Amino acid sequence: MAASSNRIMLGPLVAAIDQGTSSTRFLVFNAKTAELLSHHQVEIKQSFPKEGWVEEDPKEILQSVYECMDRTCEKLTQLNIDISNIKAIGVTNQRETTLVWDKETGEPLYNAIVWLDLRTQSTVERLINKTPGRNKNHLKTGLPISTYFSAVKLRWLMDNVEKVHEAVLSHRAMFGTVDSWLIWCLTGGKKGGVHCTDVTNASRTMLFNIHTMDWDPELCKYFDIPMEILPKVRSSSEIYGLMVSCLGDQSAALVGQMCFKDGQAKNTYGTGCFLLKNVGTKPVMSDHGLLTTVAYKLGRDKPACYALEGSVAIAGAVVRWLKDNLGIIQTSTELEELAADVGTSYGCYFVPAFSGLYAPYWEPSARGIICGLTQFTNRSHLAFAALEAVCFQTREILDAMNQDSGIHLSQLQVDGGMTSNRLLMQLQADILCIPVVKPSMPETTALGAAMAAGAAEGVSVWSLTPEDLTEVTSEKFEPQINPEESELRYARWKKAVQRAMNWETTEPVNNGNGTSIFSSVPLGFYILGSMFMLIGAKYIAVPNLIN
Repeated sequence: MAASSNRIMLGPLVAAIDQGTSSTRFLVFNAKTAELLSHHQVEIKQSFPKEGWVEEDPKEILQSVYECMDRTCEKLTQLNIDISNIKAIGVTNQRETTLVWDKETGEPLYNAIVWLDLRTQSTVERLINKTPGRNKNHLKTGLPISTYFSAVKLRWLMDNVEKVHEAVLSHRAMFGTVDSWLIWCLTGGKKGGVHCTDVTNASRTMLFNIHTMDWDPELCKYFDIPMEILPKVRSSSEIYGLMVSCLGDQSAALVGQMCFKDGQAKNTYGTGCFLLKNVGTKPVMSDHGLLTTVAYKLGRDKPACYALEGSVAIAGAVVRWLKDNLGIIQTSTELEELAADVGTSYGCYFVPAFSGLYAPYWEPSARGIICGLTQFTNRSHLAFAALEAVCFQTREILDAMNQDSGIHLSQLQVDGGMTSNRLLMQLQADILCIPVVKPSMPETTALGAAMAAGAAEGVSVWSLTPEDLTEVTSEKFEPQINPEESELRYARWKKAVQRAMNWETTEPVNNGNGTSIFSSVPLGFYILGSMFMLIGAKYIAVPNLIN
């Protein structure tokens, strides 16, 4: 009792589970001041069973959540903070990553297929080829037909994994993105767990109608997906059970950056890179390769707000690739140091299209490419080119967003793990030719989830009215190069992007008119004749060598 009475009373606390592509975190905030009190982080392993495949273990994801929660509570106790004052927990998550599990046993039926995964490329190509004019935006969901989104991943699981197929037929299957899996497990699992998702995650599946705010029967029929396996769609801020709110990670960052007004935007630098702009309560369809997505719906009776989004597949993931695949750095800090040593890429351009290119191209056939190499190029130049690649990809998205809205952003609000790289932030300002503004508290994704949880009806410990919001301190990076140099570097980057296009395809190689090269008689004779000549030359040459 004496120990309990000595605990620090800080008023209501709100926690957030931040389950990302490369790590899981649990963070606890003071609802009155938005101060981060404690957190813990656990890395998540990714597996690559085949080229282009990316998977994660659903059980490892769940266990990482339990570990982070336990360790954070231990840290709070050590700080003499009363953990019983945590009034709500929000969830924010990697969005399009797809899971199917058995509702009777609670067991995952396959690994989680990560949003970066490319195994559905052939399915996507067939779907696009069937549309009038090969229109990627044929489905009118605000999303192009792409390997990125959940519907094609779910279709692959149903077609290729026997356990999933059987569970669907026997009405035992449950589909969800990571948020649904965590909420179901944490609210009871097979003993009455809540099977739900929120509008922001649902809007990333290609099965959701962003106008009616519910699953679309016609889209489900198009993909031949039974609606009974889908989670119930809820708002982003309400009591689901033990969990109180849910937001896809990029929507959570938008809330955490307090972009509640039409026209406000933020860019998050994580595994990928995601630029979202609030467009208000009416969806705006893009003419320049952006996504129309649900930004948030902060209450059952509150209107949904929409966003234009530009998604980049590879941002922070390029650091992991340089470290794990090439071994040219040991830490992310070393990347910044190497790049700063040379201060230039020396004409080297890096297009990290490891999972194809997302916005504004939506081209799954693109592959990574490094251009402009000379004998002078070294790993420091490559490090600089890797950082520039993140900035150039953001520039492409910002250009598309400016064209769609007709209003140019005067500055860019940023967050995410990569923003600790000061060189990257300066490069971004230089390449955009506008200031880049970084908040002093970088955990805006988790903060957004906590804000939504604390503001939920029945909790109401966090006010989201503008006059009550805590003012965020920030650091501003001003452009330091002239616009002409920025435009020159950007033009060369665009040239490199074109070199990366149409590199990989699941279609047979053809001679340009849609027919196999061997169906062309003259060309076929040429190839076969060349083979015979090579074989003949070998036998003619051997006696001469012996003599």
